Amino acid sequence: MKQARNPLVIGIAAVLSSLAATPVMAQDSGARMLEEVVVTATRRAESMQEVPVAVTAATEEDMAFAQVDSVGNIQAISPSIKFDVTNSAANSANIFIRGIGTVGNNRSFEGAVGVFFDGVYRTRAGQAMQNWLDIESLQVLRGPQGTLFGKNTSAGALIINSKAPTPEAVEGSYEVTVGNYGKEMIRAAYNQPVGESSAIRVAGLYGNKEGFIKNSDGGDFNDSHPRAAKFQFLTDATDNLTLRMIIDWSSEDANCCYGQVDDVDGPMQSYIDDLTVAAGHNVPSKNFDDYEQALSNDTDQSVSDQGIQFNVDWALDNGMAVTSVTSYREWSIEQYGMDADFSGANILGINESLETEVFSQEFTLSGDFTDFGPFQYADYVMGIYFADEKINADHQLVWGNQATEYLLAYALAAQGLPVPASLLVGDLVGVFSGLGVPVGAIPLAQEGLVSDINMSGTGRSYAAFMHWNFDFTDTWSATAGIRYSKDEKTGAMKRRFFTANPVDPFRLLGAQPGPEYDNDYDDSAVSGQFALRYQFNDDTMAYLSYSLGYKSGGVNLDNQAAGSVGDNPDEATCAVNGDCTPNDPNYDSEFITGYELGLKTEYFEGRARSNFAAFYNELEDLQVANFDGLAFSILNSPEATVYGLEMENQFVLTNSLTLGMDVTYLPEANFGESEKLTAEALGTPASLSGRRFAQAPELVGNLSLTLDQPLTSELTLRGRIAAYYSGEQFTNPANNEMRDAITELAFTMGVMHESLGMSLNLWCQNCTDERYVTQHFNSPLQNVGNDYDHNAYVSAPRTYGVTLRGNF
Repeated sequence: MKQARNPLVIGIAAVLSSLAATPVMAQDSGARMLEEVVVTATRRAESMQEVPVAVTAATEEDMAFAQVDSVGNIQAISPSIKFDVTNSAANSANIFIRGIGTVGNNRSFEGAVGVFFDGVYRTRAGQAMQNWLDIESLQVLRGPQGTLFGKNTSAGALIINSKAPTPEAVEGSYEVTVGNYGKEMIRAAYNQPVGESSAIRVAGLYGNKEGFIKNSDGGDFNDSHPRAAKFQFLTDATDNLTLRMIIDWSSEDANCCYGQVDDVDGPMQSYIDDLTVAAGHNVPSKNFDDYEQALSNDTDQSVSDQGIQFNVDWALDNGMAVTSVTSYREWSIEQYGMDADFSGANILGINESLETEVFSQEFTLSGDFTDFGPFQYADYVMGIYFADEKINADHQLVWGNQATEYLLAYALAAQGLPVPASLLVGDLVGVFSGLGVPVGAIPLAQEGLVSDINMSGTGRSYAAFMHWNFDFTDTWSATAGIRYSKDEKTGAMKRRFFTANPVDPFRLLGAQPGPEYDNDYDDSAVSGQFALRYQFNDDTMAYLSYSLGYKSGGVNLDNQAAGSVGDNPDEATCAVNGDCTPNDPNYDSEFITGYELGLKTEYFEGRARSNFAAFYNELEDLQVANFDGLAFSILNSPEATVYGLEMENQFVLTNSLTLGMDVTYLPEANFGESEKLTAEALGTPASLSGRRFAQAPELVGNLSLTLDQPLTSELTLRGRIAAYYSGEQFTNPANNEMRDAITELAFTMGVMHESLGMSLNLWCQNCTDERYVTQHFNSPLQNVGNDYDHNAYVSAPRTYGVTLRGNF
């Protein structure tokens, strides 16, 4: 792989030097100032500079200029947040804030970062993957949000809000984008008043994009074809009562998501290459930068997300307000013909699907007081929350027509014996017979279906919470919040079919079939926050906070969640492989204690803003999903520690130029020492005991320069150039592979016509075409002893295009 350059640090030093030498802040009193940013991080509309929470806010315009149209490239908004996904949005989509996230790949995990669309919690990070439609704002809340956003927000929360209908006027917007890799994206929205106090708003999205992983036989992998629609109705039923309904639907079909590259060859790679040729495929390029792969199966994926919600806001005559958010959502993902060996050899395939249905209801009551006891002022939000989720998943394993041949060779290699060059099954069987192995004991993978299971689960969540702000004096204030949460979950695995073949390789490896199970899991916890805030003056505020976060445990939904052959009393050979007693498929809840010291300040007469945060987090029973190349498991790390520093800055250099500079430094993001986390206990090449988290670089940063220069009374030149730096990092908890430090450059430049409300922008992402691994994984059935083969998911290459946007 390439050793990436690091212009970000050089650029920061150069910019700071120029600031020191140039009187950019010494301008007339009429000079442009930074706009006030209003956030709802505490369920109230407040200035970002007055909230004792580390929060980053972005408007629709900010996101458009940074090319952020989904959670996929959200790190362009804040370096503290990162999104990662590999082969399945259902199992592997994870969001990380300050290095903390759900670790690993598993369909039963809920995220450590809560995602809220229009006030509704989404149970899986994969539900934020679809292209966002008609979105007005984004807020990134960092650190445990254990009170107001209490469900599974131990690392933070994303608050994403749609544009609301307005009865004021007919209006709308449109966006058309074309780019390389066949990118086409059309978005449009239309607002129509209905009478004097009601309005409807409709929006739609249509897109296509080719994949950037080349198929060695021609074509590509990982293309996408998103479609989406949203309908909203809003009415001011009375002067005090507002009703809003949102109905949304999205769907995406793709030949996704098993396109990746072979990065670290294992001992079986040459044999797999031979089988690839024998199957009629071309062996993919060994040059990493070519992003080329061969797969033996079609890789069809379909994702659907739809829901309806009702928001009610009722302002009472006594100054209090009642809010209700009611939601029902369905999310499903289907993947058929998946290539489970990730190669051109036809060895193992997967068909799987996952469906979730979630009903949720939240009621809140808010109000405020003046001269409240010893306080000058106090306000509060209190509420109750309920959610009911149903999960259903199917999973099939299918042996390919080259499975027996490959697994015979694999068995020989595993015993340290030479593998014949012949590609004939008969010759390999002869080798085993010559070694004295009875023909009836030679592993044979019968082509076709080998396993068919169904997994189901439920989850009910109940919560009650209360959050107060108190002003002691004009300078001292406090925030206090508490939340009680209770979770009731079930999980079951039922086997419809497993081959009766006594010498099936999965049986001989002791892997499958594992025991069936039907378990439940209950837990409850108290979480919350206490913060002290000191207002030095109108422009500077400091805060100190203490937070408790909680993420519920549950029942692992996997075909080996209760163990393998040795744990299955229904298998005749269980005593040879184990104790014939099923394992417990449950995993424990995760807890986090967070401490934070922050400073928020504006200076140079409102032309500069700098926010700082120092944080320290202790985690207990951190949930970790582990894949050793053959089986998935979940364990709890008894303890872990994360601490670091954040800095966010904006500087108005001139009336046309604004500089942004954000840095997150994580000197420690480590698992604690534990025998449960050693390589021997995990069965992987990586020992996590005392090791750093995956996907948690020590240093990340963004540097941007934004231009807004009038050319005439009607035309404005607008642009943005940005550098995103990320230090080296582990790429998976199940191995010790690392990715080098990387720096990506992004660029947008265009013109805006004021009266027409239209802009035309040229843009590029990863302009220097840096190519690197985003996540390594242990290639299934390809390790021999401690010699592993590692395939890799990779970054997007350079993309570029043109976007026409407008409002009317």
